[in-house]
Amino acid sequence: MDLLEYQGKQYFSKYGVPVSEGGAAETVEQAVEIAERIGYPAVIKAQVLIGGRGKQGGVKIANNLEELKMHAENILKLTIYDRTGTIGYPVKVVWIERASDISEEYYASFTLDRSQKKHLGMLSAEGGVEIEVVAENNPDAISKIWIDPVVGLTDEALTAWVKAAKLNPKAEQGTIDILRKLYDVYIKGDASLAEINPLILTPEGKVHALDAKVTLDEAAAYRHPEWAEFVGLDSGDERERAAAEKDLQYVGLDGSVGIIANGAGLAMSTVDIITQVGGKAANFLDIGGGANADRMVDALTVINDDPAVKVIFINIFGGITRCDDVANGIVQAKSRVNLKAPLVVRLDGTNAELGRKILVDNASDTLIMKPDMLSAAKTAVAMAGGN
Repeated sequence: MDLLEYQGKQYFSKYGVPVSEGGAAETVEQAVEIAERIGYPAVIKAQVLIGGRGKQGGVKIANNLEELKMHAENILKLTIYDRTGTIGYPVKVVWIERASDISEEYYASFTLDRSQKKHLGMLSAEGGVEIEVVAENNPDAISKIWIDPVVGLTDEALTAWVKAAKLNPKAEQGTIDILRKLYDVYIKGDASLAEINPLILTPEGKVHALDAKVTLDEAAAYRHPEWAEFVGLDSGDERERAAAEKDLQYVGLDGSVGIIANGAGLAMSTVDIITQVGGKAANFLDIGGGANADRMVDALTVINDDPAVKVIFINIFGGITRCDDVANGIVQAKSRVNLKAPLVVRLDGTNAELGRKILVDNASDTLIMKPDMLSAAKTAVAMAGGN
């Protein structure tokens, strides 16, 4: 569950992470009230679950009341688009905060490194830009620490980590204090990501979080009844909202090959193989263990409503799920959904031969069965025109 910036800052505050004074506003009148209370210059920030808002006019500085009204009104009318320019995120809330004097900008985060089975902390003196850009252009600028969950983040390891990042010496102690609290956000707050970018050093030598990016681990929701206020956050992606209503594990992407698979690992592998053979996936969709007709109808409906999809690749490995049941489900679902794109299907596992026969018996220009994952992926990408 991703939080908006202002919610992330509120979450930070619960654990003592210093943030700029401010408030959230849904109207120009509320924005004025907040700005008049905290003083000028004030920063108005669009609150959307997507990056790149500044380049689209979603972040402005107001030096007085007139500028505040103008910027707040304009930003509340904005729709911020993703990198492809196809998915829009309407601005419903703005965050108003007192403008900060900045001497230097840093980056700090905690997340999970599954390959190491440890928590990963990253700290860089090059903040204010995407960490992926830093990693590509100057990987040595990122200081990393792997934390054993049993041991935790010790004072000795924390101090050594901060010194290795080669920050301004004036910022070291303040950064150590904040990282200790940010680790509490990550661990005690059950976050899968706790990120500050930028973490700033002021001319007075103070360090605080100028931005907040928090992803909460939904599996821990039972421990946090207060998270109920975050439920229903608008992702801006109609496909993801529709999938959530049908209890489907779905992530929207920007390609033209729709993906349906059973199991998160297989779904990720399917996205990868589409990329490897020269295509681009339109989504990640894990249909789960039950691939019956109703479940398949739900999945096909969500993907079918995506105008970018040119072909749908159904990749199923039957374990407990029987391939003949899946095949019957696909045939029935196809008759119930007015599909705009053809289906390419790969079945393997329990009762695979029987399942394949059912598909062959019902084959057409819009239902194509392939015997293996690679040939199915190549067929899907070719039918999508190579993208």
